Amino acid sequence: MTRYATLIDAADLAALPSPQVLIVDCRFDLADPDKGARDYRDGHVPGAVYASLDRDLSDLSRQAEGLGRHPLPLEPALSALLSRWGWRPDLQVVCYDTAGGALAAARLWWLLRLVGVRQVAVLDGGYAAWLAAGQPVESGEPHARVPGRVSLRYEAGQVLLDPAAVRDVATGKLLDARAAPRYRGDVEPLDRVGGHVPGALNRPFADNLGSDGRFKPAAQLHDEFVALLGATAPSHVVHMCGSGVTACHNLLAMEHAGLHGSRLYAPSWSGWISDPARPVAKGEE
Repeated sequence: MTRYATLIDAADLAALPSPQVLIVDCRFDLADPDKGARDYRDGHVPGAVYASLDRDLSDLSRQAEGLGRHPLPLEPALSALLSRWGWRPDLQVVCYDTAGGALAAARLWWLLRLVGVRQVAVLDGGYAAWLAAGQPVESGEPHARVPGRVSLRYEAGQVLLDPAAVRDVATGKLLDARAAPRYRGDVEPLDRVGGHVPGALNRPFADNLGSDGRFKPAAQLHDEFVALLGATAPSHVVHMCGSGVTACHNLLAMEHAGLHGSRLYAPSWSGWISDPARPVAKGEE
């Protein structure tokens, strides 16, 4: 069976033997955190389980630690989640959402890579692409899966939590995935301060997608990131956004483009501004 490590299209997902794939519905709405679960019950890819960004892919109890609005789940919690889903090392994992992977699907993709899982891909075009392809759906609660026993650890060095480390890599190497008005500080709908980390470059995650909501071709993504980063090696690039979620979309895009090894500043902007003493840049500077 072909293995997928970045993206998969609807036809290829439909062709995978169901016993050999774990499908995860990651739909989520920041304005209505329960909407994704309701949408899942109304209709989802057959056999999919559901993952909530707030409850499953983050640990909101850690927000007070300066780790941003969506702190990473602790390793035991992520291991327990995979155990409930019956994940095994031989399974292909496929994640999807409604935003071309920009919300929780890319986040789950990155979390799984962070614990060493490589057979994980995001459904290109998300749930809309599945429906547009005329693929079947089912409704209701998830089917019971045979639980497993998983104990995984985050790979060292692939995630940054220390703002001092971010300052060391910022100029020309830190990519902010938020839309340009938030990066410039023109507007800030979610966090108490607008702007960006001094020296960070702006690469809005939406720039990774074509007009059809699917990722641009790998060669095009490669050229766009190289044009932005210049001679900076991919392994020296650190991604951020508002809370460490949409930044994973840029990380996924770079991996799909063959630019391997970039990392994530997980607390992102909401973690950076938790200390008022940290500098804030405005505009295009």
